[in-house]
Amino acid sequence: MDRSANLDTEELKMTREQYILATQQNSLPRTEHPQFYPVGIYGWRKRCLYFFVLLLLVTMIVNLAMTIWILKVMNFTVDSPLVLQSDRNVTVNARNHMGQLTGQLTVGADAVEAQCKRFEVRASGSGKVLFSADEDEIVIGADRLKVTGTEGAVFGHSVETPHIRAEPSQDLKLESPTRSLVMEAPRGVQVNAAAGDLKATCRKELHLQSTEGEIFLNADTIRLGNLPMGSFSSSSSFSSSSSPSSSAPRQTIYELCACPNGKLYLSPAGAGSTCQSSSNICLWS
Repeated sequence: MDRSANLDTEELKMTREQYILATQQNSLPRTEHPQFYPVGIYGWRKRCLYFFVLLLLVTMIVNLAMTIWILKVMNFTVDSPLVLQSDRNVTVNARNHMGQLTGQLTVGADAVEAQCKRFEVRASGSGKVLFSADEDEIVIGADRLKVTGTEGAVFGHSVETPHIRAEPSQDLKLESPTRSLVMEAPRGVQVNAAAGDLKATCRKELHLQSTEGEIFLNADTIRLGNLPMGSFSSSSSFSSSSSPSSSAPRQTIYELCACPNGKLYLSPAGAGSTCQSSSNICLWS
């Protein structure tokens, strides 16, 4: 019993001493220094990084300066239009995905040339086609086509239009100097001069032809100037253009006669018709 008690006492003493020793070691200040690991770029890597940053900054400054210089030279401003200037001409090309030229606009000193399949001019507001041109036709979509030249408009071939009108207080003149002038319409041609005269002049012959209807002249006065005076060509018949005697009254009334070929002439009016198909006008016409 005594030996067992002594052993327990010794074990308890050793446990106590270990506890005290462990407590003293924890309470003592630590003399070991912590290890620090550097974080970042050092040495030649840091110098290279600074060099690239400086190079990027210089490039940005040069780019900004060049941009400002180009804007200044080309007159690029917010409120002014874009101006392209050249000593000779300005050419704008359009190409497809294969690099082939599909359209070209050239602005030169003498002319403006456009090479394309179809050229169109549209209104800015409504988008209506005002002018279009291709190989087949030229379309003018404006409500009015106004020609201000002193010589008017010259057409080499036929012209199709529903209405031709002159400016107010101006004369409308349709002229063919060397060829004939033909006006055709499936439902008729109407020529109207509301406040002036209507004049048709030709060098040789003027034909008024109606294939299925009639030619109707409706006016208060119809004048046919410079008509020839007819006379009988037969020797047995009297001459309608014979000189009257000095005592005979002056002839003031004449009859309008027509030859079988349609030529008109005058004949002195009498009690009956004096128109004869054997008149010299009809025989020699």
